[in-house]
Amino acid sequence: MTLLLRWLLNALALMAVAYLYTGVQITGIWSALIASLVLGLVNAIIRPILILLTLPINILTLGLFTFVINALLFWFVAEIIKGFSVGGFADALIGSVLYSLITLLTSWLIFSKKAR
Repeated sequence: MTLLLRWLLNALALMAVAYLYTGVQITGIWSALIASLVLGLVNAIIRPILILLTLPINILTLGLFTFVINALLFWFVAEIIKGFSVGGFADALIGSVLYSLITLLTSWLIFSKKAR
């Protein structure tokens, strides 16, 4: 049940990003649900591999290269999912940061032990 609630919250967070920032566009709730599912899978499978492969540059930039990786994965998902589009790399960067902040906030508010 918690997994489904997180998935729905991530889809709503993606729709919120599209509402707040014009560089990210979502055509509907189904596109948001599919995009958030694929984004979660990409972040769970591909992101750790990329982090490991780019570890030297990540160390040199004190971890800031992780923002680039997140933006590239956000942009990649937007390219493969119909109904989810990002204007370019800068839009993907801003969109991925907004998406991360919104999901962090909602997860903290809803799933935190102290919030109950």
